[in-house]
Amino acid sequence: MYMDSERLAHLAAEACDDKKAKDILLIRVEEVSSIADWILVSEGLSDVQVRAIVKSVEQRIKEEANVIPIRKEGINEAKWSLLDYGDLIVNVMQPYERSFYNLESFWSNGKQVFYNKNKINS
Repeated sequence: MYMDSERLAHLAAEACDDKKAKDILLIRVEEVSSIADWILVSEGLSDVQVRAIVKSVEQRIKEEANVIPIRKEGINEAKWSLLDYGDLIVNVMQPYERSFYNLESFWSNGKQVFYNKNKINS
C-alpha cells in the first residue's frame, strides 16, 4: 500500500502525540532540499519517553503504511533519536538537545506546520 509523504508525516505526528510528545512540528522541506519531503521534530522529556515515542512511530507506520525505516540512529542513548523513512525524517529529542541543535531554525526556509491532534496549524 502506497502512502504519500504528507500522510506519512501526519501519521508519524499522531504516533508521537499518542505518547505525549511535546511541541510536535512538521517541516515541509521538499522545495528547499533533496534530503526528504518532510522533517518531523518532537520532544520527549526522558530517555524512556523518547524510546516510547520512537517505538510508537515505528509501529504505527509499519502497521498502517507497511514501511520500515531505512536507517535508525540514537535509539539506545535516547537523547536525539532519528528514524529515516526516505521522504520523512523523524527526530525525537530531549529538551536540551532540541534547544542546542535548533533544527527548527536550521530548516526555517521550509514550511512549518505545528501538529495539533484536532487540526493542523501552519
